[in-house]
Amino acid sequence: MTDRDRDEAGRARNARPRDGLGRPLPYGVDGVERQPEGIERRPEDSIAEAQRLLDAGRPFHAHEVFEDAWKATDGPERELWRGLAQLAVGLTHAARGNGNGAASLLERGADNIEPFREARPHGIDIPGLQAWARKMAEEVKVRARVEPVAPRLLGQTL
Repeated sequence: MTDRDRDEAGRARNARPRDGLGRPLPYGVDGVERQPEGIERRPEDSIAEAQRLLDAGRPFHAHEVFEDAWKATDGPERELWRGLAQLAVGLTHAARGNGNGAASLLERGADNIEPFREARPHGIDIPGLQAWARKMAEEVKVRARVEPVAPRLLGQTL
């Protein structure tokens, strides 16, 4: 049995390179640089970084930004960040061709951000994101693989 790859803190971490959608590549192949983990950002910075990554066609990396915010947040907004992470990873699955997984995650993410629909914390367009997610979920049910269409976190266009 071989030792597992570990990060600097000793946590098990797969060191294989990844493609732009987070899929593992063979060792020794050039991959896409990973998103640094455990970065604590102000909510506005998390939103801006995630939007930048979504616009660049890197929803897997945007998911990691939202996951950092989710893990760093206590209280009621924790579910907001979790739902946003689910939307980003749902888009990742859609781009990978996993229609069932994409639809499930997009629908779950849309449901998890519902409690924030009226308040729109940090200016996030919750109704627009929900409409985008539900439309994308319906599309992947028909066509498993879709071209990722980046949602607008602060103002949705369908």
